[in-house]
Amino acid sequence: MAVTNDNVDESVHEYFGRILDLISDGIYISDRNGRTLRVNSMYERLTGLKKSSLVGRNVEALTSEYNFDTILNPRIVKSGKPATQVQTDRRGKKLVLNGYPILDESGEVALVVTFVRDVTLMAQLREQILSQRKLIEKYRTNVQYINEESDQRRPLIAHSPVMVALNQQVESVAATDATVLLQGETGVGKDVFARRIHQTSSRVGKPFVKVDCPTIPESLFESELFGYAPGAFSGAHAKGKLGLLEMADKGTLFLDEIGELPHNMQAKLLRVLQDREFMRVGSTKVRKVDVRVVSATNRDLEREVHAKRFRSDLFYRLRVAVLTLPPLRDRQSDIVPLATHFLERYANRYKKKLVFDADTLAAFSTYQWPGNIREIENLIQSLVITNQNGKILPSDLPSNMVGHLSQTCRDTAPFPADPPAPAAPDLGFSDLVGELDNGKRGLKAIMAEIERKILSYALNKHGSHAEVAKRFKIDRSTLFRKLRAQKRS
Repeated sequence: MAVTNDNVDESVHEYFGRILDLISDGIYISDRNGRTLRVNSMYERLTGLKKSSLVGRNVEALTSEYNFDTILNPRIVKSGKPATQVQTDRRGKKLVLNGYPILDESGEVALVVTFVRDVTLMAQLREQILSQRKLIEKYRTNVQYINEESDQRRPLIAHSPVMVALNQQVESVAATDATVLLQGETGVGKDVFARRIHQTSSRVGKPFVKVDCPTIPESLFESELFGYAPGAFSGAHAKGKLGLLEMADKGTLFLDEIGELPHNMQAKLLRVLQDREFMRVGSTKVRKVDVRVVSATNRDLEREVHAKRFRSDLFYRLRVAVLTLPPLRDRQSDIVPLATHFLERYANRYKKKLVFDADTLAAFSTYQWPGNIREIENLIQSLVITNQNGKILPSDLPSNMVGHLSQTCRDTAPFPADPPAPAAPDLGFSDLVGELDNGKRGLKAIMAEIERKILSYALNKHGSHAEVAKRFKIDRSTLFRKLRAQKRS
């Protein structure tokens, strides 16, 4: 049979319904009087309404029956122009309606074809993208771009022999371009040493980029470190994004707590260390980068390698130059200089004039500082904020530190040791009064002698500075001061 325009039109008309069902948008066709002529299967899925309940019925009747808050047919018939509206159906679903007029030969609206899309899911995706962007920005604040001025506010304080030797080692390592691994407990100042390496290297004046590995979610780590290409994923910036690795180009990349690095990122970092190249997320273009990598960890990475939690090949690449920072308890001669430095810093910040009592510094020197430098800095900041007396006394210290002080003060200078504990002596007040009457000694000397005898008796009886201070309702610092004065006299 010969193909003519007539039988082609008949074929299209025969399969018109099936053609509409192939369209991914919902389709709603009505005439100029608002009578429903056709809907496709996607419209049924979007609205939950069946063709059989819609076709042949007036759109205004359907609006009142199914609680649609808007329809386009009357507006388009009246204006003869396309229109767009958001419609909320009876289930609360939001649908975008895009209506178009089909004109007859006289230019009058014959049909209205409305394309329907569900924007509920689009809105949810938009919210997720916005949330993801906020999350990225939040964790991006954990990335510090350190310049020379800010570095000066974090000096390296090294008075103990072990720290003096370590500082010399740092200067020797910094002169090279070797990868450095800093090991040590949390709070020992690994970030200060990383900056010191950068500032004394040939890369000084170039970027120093710090990445806190534990704080960046694994799902974001690759795009944060390597950046991404335009359109790499939903919500990606149209121009792509520079990664932290590229930000550190020609400078130093400091990976803090590298033991927390996601396992899938370890192989990619290894490529950077071996070949000095990487690819952005969503890109096939290899990029070159010139960075020095300094990493830090409080974990035993060798043990992590044996436990298969850290790649051995990356471990050996990182440990070209290894510096182990001792805890604060093993460098006691640094404690007082550190405390003095932090006191000066925070006193200036909060515009206060403060000094340490000698007994307070003694307490600092005998305390173990499990939180290391971070603990002493935070403690002194707190003491400066809360102090109103101009002097930081032992009584201002936390109870665990004061308790430690009371146990060690008997054997540690400058606090006097408890005297031996013979039988409690006769205080001999009558003899002292007689000396006063005879003019042999003045009232001040007599009262000092009485106080000495009372304190000696109390210490012999109770055996503890803390207990005597409690019973006499005085601070331990006051008790120590009186005992020291008596010892000098």
